[in-house]
Amino acid sequence: MSVNTIIAPNDLRAQIKQWRLQNKKIALVPTMGALHQGHISLVEAAQQAADYVVVSIFVNPLQFGPKEDFASYPRMLAADLEKLELAKADILFAPIAADMYPEGFQTFVHNNALSEVLEGQSRPGHFNGMLTIVLKLLNLVQPDVAFFGKKDYQQLKLIQIMVRDLCLPIEIVGQPTIREASGLAMSSRNLRLTPEELAKAPQIYKALSAVATAHEAGEKDYPKLISLFKAELSKVDGFRLDTIDIRTQDRMGAFEGLVDKPAVASVAAHLGSVRLIDNLEFSGS
Repeated sequence: MSVNTIIAPNDLRAQIKQWRLQNKKIALVPTMGALHQGHISLVEAAQQAADYVVVSIFVNPLQFGPKEDFASYPRMLAADLEKLELAKADILFAPIAADMYPEGFQTFVHNNALSEVLEGQSRPGHFNGMLTIVLKLLNLVQPDVAFFGKKDYQQLKLIQIMVRDLCLPIEIVGQPTIREASGLAMSSRNLRLTPEELAKAPQIYKALSAVATAHEAGEKDYPKLISLFKAELSKVDGFRLDTIDIRTQDRMGAFEGLVDKPAVASVAAHLGSVRLIDNLEFSGS
């Protein structure tokens, strides 16, 4: 069975209504396209959890700042559709911007706390755009469950908090980051790395792993762990560090001196013209 490509929101609603009348369980996998194995792993997990899987592809303009890479963000809908055919997704929802943001659009979702730190501090307004489009997709599809990758860890936590705070009857599942053999987290932006940059990029994961290894060996001091990451990243030339922090896994709260709870080290760094993000969870014991 081929993937049913739907453009218009009303056509999507009509299909969802049919499935609901049959008491079918529905899963959603929201993406911005340029699909890789990380995305496909989300589709595969969704298939295990539901009767039907909807994958959305929408390069959301509200998530990009004026100096960010919206225009150059990879768009390859035909290749993405082929991958979804192989993965046996049921619907590809690929709306146009005019339908998602009609003329005069003025309503946004904002988190008063977590939206303002880490990625939110570096990219003002980014998470308002992300939460707004995710809420719109959740409203359109009304899934029982939605799947997101842990590579965008702060995004995942913000979505989970939004769903809880706004009483949405939807389970939000975070799936492990899928990596290249080098350790580099799979990302659509990796397509824009030069061969030389691609060889350097895995150093981010190596630096994160050094932090996790040091913590496991007994180093709990927050400043020392941050310094260790910076030292490891600096072993390879070319990175411009944007943010590095260690936060609690549950709500991404700040640590006071000692990293003594389940933690996640999160980083954003520029390599050439590409901004890469990654994170690594580790035990707080």
